[in-house]
This record gives sequence, C-alpha cells and structure tokens, in this order.
Amino acid sequence: MSTVQAGTELQQAIALLKEKKWVDLTHAFGPDSPHFSAFDDAEFKTLFTHDDGFFAQRFTFPGQYGTHIDAPIHFVQDQRYLEELELKELVLPLVVIDKSKEALENNDFTLSKEDILTFEATNGEIEADTFVALRTDWGKRWSDKTAFENKDKAGNSHLPGWGIDALRFLFEERNVNAVGHETFDTDSSIDVRKNGSLIGEYYVLEQDTYQIELLTNLDKVPTKGAYIFNIVAKPEKATGFPVRSFAILP
Repeated sequence: MSTVQAGTELQQAIALLKEKKWVDLTHAFGPDSPHFSAFDDAEFKTLFTHDDGFFAQRFTFPGQYGTHIDAPIHFVQDQRYLEELELKELVLPLVVIDKSKEALENNDFTLSKEDILTFEATNGEIEADTFVALRTDWGKRWSDKTAFENKDKAGNSHLPGWGIDALRFLFEERNVNAVGHETFDTDSSIDVRKNGSLIGEYYVLEQDTYQIELLTNLDKVPTKGAYIFNIVAKPEKATGFPVRSFAILP
C-alpha cells in the first residue's frame, strides 16, 4: 500500500470517528471533590498569573484521584507500572452492565455472576478482549461529597461494587481485558467490611491489567457497540494517575 493510500485510509477513519457521538466519561476534579479516605484533599496553587506574563499552576494530588487508572503495580508487586501499559490496551470495545436501579434501591448492591448471566440472556454473551463497566449512576453524586461517600451513623460507607465471583467469571470465562466503575473501589463497601480486604481489586490487578475508577456518564452510552479510550499522562514508575476516559458511540 502506498503512503498516499495509507494516509487517505487514516483520514477517512478519523473523519468517520468524528462524525460519531463522543461521550466524556471523566469527572472534573478539584480540592473539594470526593476521594479515597486515606488521601488528603488535592491542592491547586497558582504559581504565576498573567500579570507575570503567563499563567501557571501547581497540582498536588495522589495518583489515584478523580477519574483515574490503576496500573497492576498499584496492588501487586513486580507487576507493570503505568508507563508499561501498551497504547492499544487503553482502547477497547465497551460493554456496560446497568445496575443503576438496583444500586439506588440497595446502596450495598454487589454484582454477582448470576447478574452477569441474566445480563447476557438479554444482551448476548460478553465478548473477549472487552472493557466491562459497571453502571450504578453513582457518578451523579459527584458534586455532593457526603452523598458520594454515603456513610451511616457509625461512619461506614455504603457503596455498590463488583463481587469477586463476577470478576472471576469475566476474566476467566469471558476473557475480558479490563473493568471500570463509578465508585472509589472495585469491591462494594459491604464486601470490604465482610472480607477485611479489597479482594476484588487485588484480583483484577493480579490479572496484569488495569481498571478505571470513578467513571461517570455511563448512562449516556449503549450497552454494547461503543469503544472506550483511556488517555493518560506518562509519569515514571506511576501506580496510577488521573485519566481522561471517553467513549465513541457506534
């Protein structure tokens, strides 16, 4: 194939993509945004203003802040850092499992293997090499930190999440590539307390893959047919970093 032909094909592909609907799956975040309880609030500081000739800022936050990507090394020793993820791993067919109604009725909702089988009975088998996102509409709480953390009088959070049987089914029987969700953690809060550990998150990252946490706008993408793009900076030896995730619809 000539260089001209290749260039024309690429131009046509990009033009086609730009005709499609693009959906931002990423929260804008700041010092007052919800975040994992072990972390301090982010700090944004102005270093120079336009009066100095240019506007520049300093941003201080943990790698796991806002909508972010977790690299395998985040939980598992001797696994890959963020910079070692291949570019093509970050662009995948997107499957969305909608459990927003269940999460509204039961904030401790935990996705099970049975839930996935019920989903497949209506939507067809989940394909290999896909990115599976759990939609709970928790992202709609983002502007209200108290509602997002959803703590009871004892200080325990109640957030939905993945069950370990569901994750094992997806990775071992459906051979998916990666997963994502709208909450702080992979596991539901009730499972974390029951198990005394984030066993779901450990399991996902043990698969030498990544996950995206604190997604939003999953209600604006179809169950199947879209592609997710997870665009991220490349700091050295990073365990994770805020990401710009978006979907291109079919």
